Amino acid sequence: MLVQPMNSSGYGFGGEAMCKGNGYKPANLHKWGPGVRDVFALHYIVSGTGYLKTQHGTFRLDTGESFIIFPHMEVYYYPDPLDPWEYYWIELYGVEASRLLSMINFTPASPVVEASPQDLAPLFHVGSPELEPFERERSDAKLHLLLSYYMEYYPSDRAILMKDYALSAREYIESNFWKPSLSVLDVVDFVKIERSYLFRLFKEENGVSISGYLTAFRIRRACELLITSDLSVKSIAYSVGYQDPLYFSKVFKKATSYTPSEFKNAQSPGNAVPYFM
Repeated sequence: MLVQPMNSSGYGFGGEAMCKGNGYKPANLHKWGPGVRDVFALHYIVSGTGYLKTQHGTFRLDTGESFIIFPHMEVYYYPDPLDPWEYYWIELYGVEASRLLSMINFTPASPVVEASPQDLAPLFHVGSPELEPFERERSDAKLHLLLSYYMEYYPSDRAILMKDYALSAREYIESNFWKPSLSVLDVVDFVKIERSYLFRLFKEENGVSISGYLTAFRIRRACELLITSDLSVKSIAYSVGYQDPLYFSKVFKKATSYTPSEFKNAQSPGNAVPYFM
């Protein structure tokens, strides 16, 4: 049997599919291509040797090294006939997958990374589609863990920038959103880089402006409190950084199409609405 599949059903984080499938390929003479895929396909070599051929050249891979196939990029990969490779693979797709993979030093011109300082094979066992809800959460966490090691060992220039700037800005917002006085300038002062540069990095990384992210995070937290607590609208407004409950209600309705009271009532069993993210 050429392939031992572990998972063939998409799943991922927060309802957004990331993993389309994953599995293991034992040492044999199986080859693939030339052809294209519509997903990212990450491969980790357990033993042996093989070759990846793209428009940018032919790459030799040995034990501990990894390669990735980019969507719609023509590839041909095959084992060394004298020492055929054995590898694990995982297929990824979706916006979140693209974002995480952009933090890893893979490019179409350079789709191979050197041997990992530790064995990554166990992390490719992310689970199967027939899982209990708590098991699915653990599988999602394993997938994030796997990619986090690639981000650590092979960081892209983008990842280094985001670590120093955009990520710091986001973490500062999430730690201080409850302060009514929190402003965009406070975030800029904390990160300590030129304002327009931070604005560009933050928007590129998060898909929204700093002020938009602050508002979204406050409203998301307000939704959580409306669902899980018996606090008054006034108390919730103060808890998420709004001193004026009327202004809070206006912002909340613009974001969710509901007033806070309407939103809370709509969360009753059988009449739930998804809350603002």
